[in-house]
Amino acid sequence: MKVTEHIKRANGKTLFSIEILPPLKGQDVNCTFKTLDPLVELKPAFIDVTYHREEFIYKEREKGLLKRYQVRKRPGTVAICAAIQNHYKIDAIPHLICGGFTKEDTEDALIDFNFLGIDNVLALRGDPIKSEKTFVPKIDGHAYASELIEQISSLNKGKYLDEDLQEPHKMDFCIGVAGYPEKHFESPNLAMDMHYLKKKVELGAEYIVTQMFFDNQKYFDFVKKCREMDINVPIIPGIKPLTTLNQLTSIPQHFYIDLPEDLSNEVMKAKTKEAIKEVGMEWCINQCKELIDFGIPSLHFYTMSNSANTKRIAEAVF
Repeated sequence: MKVTEHIKRANGKTLFSIEILPPLKGQDVNCTFKTLDPLVELKPAFIDVTYHREEFIYKEREKGLLKRYQVRKRPGTVAICAAIQNHYKIDAIPHLICGGFTKEDTEDALIDFNFLGIDNVLALRGDPIKSEKTFVPKIDGHAYASELIEQISSLNKGKYLDEDLQEPHKMDFCIGVAGYPEKHFESPNLAMDMHYLKKKVELGAEYIVTQMFFDNQKYFDFVKKCREMDINVPIIPGIKPLTTLNQLTSIPQHFYIDLPEDLSNEVMKAKTKEAIKEVGMEWCINQCKELIDFGIPSLHFYTMSNSANTKRIAEAVF
């Protein structure tokens, strides 16, 4: 079922949804099931599965020479989605990125999704690989998420790269995109970021999932700006609790977001690791309750494959 259909059927009730990581290479699907089993009890409407790009490492060879190797630490996004749908009968949503894909690779991936009965896809540009300062698309690949959305939308109309196909099958993907209440870190300002978000919707995006935030007013303002620009698709807030002292600096550094002063002050007052976690969890619970009162379509939790924290919060608010 499409995300938009889930939201429509909920008839104003806030849904529960989650995002997980594929298991590390060398682990099996049971690692994913172990993470999901406690959360499935809460009946998530859909489960996102992230996609992780290749990385390059250097190993020393004879005579001090270095050889570069390509590695992928978390493969298996497509297979994990298939396993989730088969095992739990819950809609799984693969992330599809521009990085590392040619247009042909993208089309083949979408064909696989279609064969597996996957109805949704989250279209993202993706991050640069660690050895690159800026994002570099693959030759004959997409440089922007908008280009990726355009290709998915074309397949939804039966337009393939090979124009000579006879009576090609029309796909029917519900396309999700990312939104940034505090703007994407590469954008010069929020207005420009919103301009490109609207373009994504005009090209076929049907819902938005936001970057995590810790100040609900940022989300409220973001929704208001979207509606003023006639961006009228569902806007799903992405949620993650702060649970360690290190995250006071690591979250702003990696996700380019601000932490509210009240939250950071309370964390700094806490004397133990457990006390810090309690501050973060309580903040997140209150944040979720306020968002539900606002009438959000779904609370979407970035679990980072930690089911215990997400389950505690969800049980407190649903």
